[in-house]
Amino acid sequence: MGPTQRIAVTGSTGALGALVARNLAQRGISQRLLVRTASKAPELPQAEVRQFDYADQASSREALDGVEVLFMVSAPEGPRRLDLHRSFIDAAKDAGVKQVVYTSFAAAAPDAQFTLAREHHATEQYLRDSTMRWTFLRDSFYQDLMPHLVGPDGIIRGPAGEGRFVPVARADVARAAAAVLAAPAEHASATYELTGPQSLDMADVARILSESGGKEIVFLDETAEEAYASRAAFGAPDWQLDAWVSTYTAIASNAMSRVSNHVEILTGTAPLALEQFLQSARADGAAS
Repeated sequence: MGPTQRIAVTGSTGALGALVARNLAQRGISQRLLVRTASKAPELPQAEVRQFDYADQASSREALDGVEVLFMVSAPEGPRRLDLHRSFIDAAKDAGVKQVVYTSFAAAAPDAQFTLAREHHATEQYLRDSTMRWTFLRDSFYQDLMPHLVGPDGIIRGPAGEGRFVPVARADVARAAAAVLAAPAEHASATYELTGPQSLDMADVARILSESGGKEIVFLDETAEEAYASRAAFGAPDWQLDAWVSTYTAIASNAMSRVSNHVEILTGTAPLALEQFLQSARADGAAS
């Protein structure tokens, strides 16, 4: 087995997977990048690129040949997502993968309020039943997405009420994932809750965004019916509308309100607060 074949990373052309791959490269760890389009793969030292597709079991098995540890970023959101996950997990098992580190979601459960968290729970269960070792990274909503919740009128709309959640910087999730991949056996059968350091409600998020950006942003609490109506004009399919609205109703339920110290335990460094993330993102934007 070649030195680059022990760890495989999916999603390296996307935001999270690219950060994980770079973290591994900075640690001097060899890796195989599994991508749909080879030309889009990041150029990293000690990294080889293999093409695969979640929907193509044969290409997945071939791309995973010789891999021991797989970092599995969830497939793109869509009605077939769970089927794609199961097919890919079957391919990994057939290829001889020993352990899968899967990016799941906070409060994943069969009856989770956030509809997409139900798919994550089902994927977790499929991995538990696969006979491969597993590690679950249950990420909260990303801090990176908070500015995108604001409408052009400076209003965040949604049925979140006064519910609280603990958003996490995508970069902190990547650091935690790289730490797990660097010593996977130590994290077998572990589930990590990856959160930031602050439990916030949507009014807090609006205030922090206002203070960071110098533009007034407010939160307008909607009913679920109002939320569906305000999003109907986008023409999105029902599953996507359900996901958008349940983002807020899940926050309202307080199912994701607990702060976890798992990022710091895994990485040795505390996760970013939302204010820190926004300041860093603004500085990066000014430098680019």
